[in-house]
Amino acid sequence: FHVGNLDSLERNLDHIQNELEVPVSERVYVQYENSTDWGYTFASNIFPILTLYFLYRFMKQGSFGPKGKTGTSGLFNPFSVGETTAQVIKQGDIKVSFKDVAGCEEAKIEILEFVNFLKHPKKYEELGAKIPKGAILSGPPGTGKTLLAKATAGEASVPFISVSGSEFLEMFVGVGASRVRDMFSLARKNAPCILFIDEIDAIGRKRSQKDSGGNSEADQTLNQLLVEMDGFNTVGTNVVVLSGTNRSDVLDPALLRPGRFDRQIHVGLPDIKGRASIFKVHLKPLKSDLDKNALSRKMAARTPGFSGADIANVCNEAALIAAREAATSIEEKHFASAIERVVAGLEKKSQVLQPSEKKTVAYHEAGHAVVSWFLEHGDPLLKVSIVPRGKGGYALYQPRELYLYTADQIRRSNVYCLLGGRCAEKIFFNQITTGQDDLQKVTQMAYAQVTQYGMSENVGQVSFTDQGNSFHKPFSEATALLIDEEVRNIIKEAYDRTLKLINEKKDLIDKLALRLLEQEHLERQDLIEILGERPFKEKSTYEDFVEGTGGEEEYTELPEGLKGWNDSSSDEKEKSETIV
Repeated sequence: FHVGNLDSLERNLDHIQNELEVPVSERVYVQYENSTDWGYTFASNIFPILTLYFLYRFMKQGSFGPKGKTGTSGLFNPFSVGETTAQVIKQGDIKVSFKDVAGCEEAKIEILEFVNFLKHPKKYEELGAKIPKGAILSGPPGTGKTLLAKATAGEASVPFISVSGSEFLEMFVGVGASRVRDMFSLARKNAPCILFIDEIDAIGRKRSQKDSGGNSEADQTLNQLLVEMDGFNTVGTNVVVLSGTNRSDVLDPALLRPGRFDRQIHVGLPDIKGRASIFKVHLKPLKSDLDKNALSRKMAARTPGFSGADIANVCNEAALIAAREAATSIEEKHFASAIERVVAGLEKKSQVLQPSEKKTVAYHEAGHAVVSWFLEHGDPLLKVSIVPRGKGGYALYQPRELYLYTADQIRRSNVYCLLGGRCAEKIFFNQITTGQDDLQKVTQMAYAQVTQYGMSENVGQVSFTDQGNSFHKPFSEATALLIDEEVRNIIKEAYDRTLKLINEKKDLIDKLALRLLEQEHLERQDLIEILGERPFKEKSTYEDFVEGTGGEEEYTELPEGLKGWNDSSSDEKEKSETIV
């Protein structure tokens, strides 16, 4: 029990013992002993100690402050919040060079021109030329935008400053704008230099049009970036700003105007020649007894639509598959398996299919294969399998690389082939199954023909842009009904013609499906044995695809003014002329 007052306790104890007439020898006396309740002390002090410890660790990591700006101890400095997080990369710190970048020669030449100006400014200044202030590298993911920036850092003999767009976004008001000012101040101190802002759409999005009662933090950061790139204090700074983004469509127009980002360099998906060059780069470190030059061409022909990142993934997957099979070197079959893995997904041999489901899948895939085989615009078929990859079996094609499609090519090469599996199920089983996403793809293609490409006579030569999630439609309700009717007519016509073709080739589909049930995988030679030679001439080799395109190799010739961009002797000569 707790005692409120010791004097009161002693008085009350004496009073009670006096009333009870307790003898002196038997009386109870209070004795004092000094002791500490360690449990109570620990419980009362542990929470303040833990709070101070976590606060120390939090400040030591520099969560509020930029990396590298917190001093030697690493403790948080409240005055360094607005300092830039940009890193100055010295020459030689990055081992990537322009020879490691392939498949985007036009973009590489544009970047080379920036580097050449900073290394040899005299020949440009003599002609009165001014280097563009900046360039935006835009394009789909995996096409090599960041790799180009790394190669620029590896090749440039000038300071290279790198920063990510997301590092300007902080919870504190004004930090983003302060970091932009500090970043450009750092760049001017190191001029001539190259400043690279990765994922610039994080801070360069279009400013809000509505008046929200005050500028947002993102708008303030963007405004400061606009001022720093083309303001009163940017004359003759020799700072080139490069940036990368996958979403150039969301950038503010003021950021893209001449004087800021003068050039927009599109880094698109590589063509067949570019893919061959990329394969040569990624095949170089792999251990294989194959002719890598011939292999790169063959793989380029089999991978239309692949980006540079996809190609790197194929080469790595081939090496992993070879290691899994305990092979001493990578063989061609390993690359074929890697392409299947990237295109169709992981093979699910453990997935249990009922006999009736397996039979349905076999006839479904046989329908796809036969329709593609006997249509003029169908893609060459390489392999058919009923072993599940994803939701079901798959047919591996070698799509042709066309930039322009006619309405007939879209319907016969895509719509008819996609409906082949569904029509085969209807004819052989008199029912249809959920299948895969064939019907969804058919619907998307039909709507694209009507609403984007103007391939419908009833709707007319119009194109309605994709409005995203907007509730506003750029056409009336009557036009919407007409579009829906046209799409149904296109799909119905394609379905009827595919049914007719399936009926004509019913015996071949049955034969192909039975062989699939027996072997599970059918290669191209098996298809030729069952279906006969394809009645239409098709392109299958690298030489066939590049015929008539001005050579078999990617055009890598530099313009005359860029041929000596990396000549160290001309650098020394120019420096000596400047000193004189």
